[in-house]
Amino acid sequence: MQRTITQMRLNKTESLLRERLVSGLEGDEKAYLIFLKDLSTHLRAFFRKRLTQLPDEVEDLVQETLLAIHNQRHTYDAGQPLTSWIHAIAKYKFVDFLRRRAGREALNDPLDDTSELFAASDSEAADARRDVLKMLDLLPERQRLPIQHVKIEGLSIVEAADITGMSESAIKVGIHRGLKALAAIIGGLK
Repeated sequence: MQRTITQMRLNKTESLLRERLVSGLEGDEKAYLIFLKDLSTHLRAFFRKRLTQLPDEVEDLVQETLLAIHNQRHTYDAGQPLTSWIHAIAKYKFVDFLRRRAGREALNDPLDDTSELFAASDSEAADARRDVLKMLDLLPERQRLPIQHVKIEGLSIVEAADITGMSESAIKVGIHRGLKALAAIIGGLK
């Protein structure tokens, strides 16, 4: 008996919402505003049930979903159940929210042991620098010098050209070809 009453209530809600949306789509602004207002109540309940730990996020999701429904209202097929269409949009907005939140949470994970992070030896940086210089030695001078001056020492293209006596375009070409050659060297080491 209880299930029948609930089902009847849902059917009546579906019917009223659908009727107001269709009227709104036909130009009845008042019906459309009532549709949005009534729908926001249902969406709040939908999101509150799913975000019990994050109640502050509910209203933002309601607004995002209402905006998506408004923007996609022309895609609603009046021959189909309205609640299925709305539920699909709300579900996608909820999943998008979870993805965004997971991304933010991953960025905010606390470091377990900060002392370990700062205790890293300077010898690692020195080892890396030595390895890069060894690889640079494998390159011809017209590629090695531009990379060394511009990429390692931080000089401008103009400054590197003045120091080496090469043209600015030769510096640019040397960097490009040199980096490509270094990538090939590194690729061969794997």
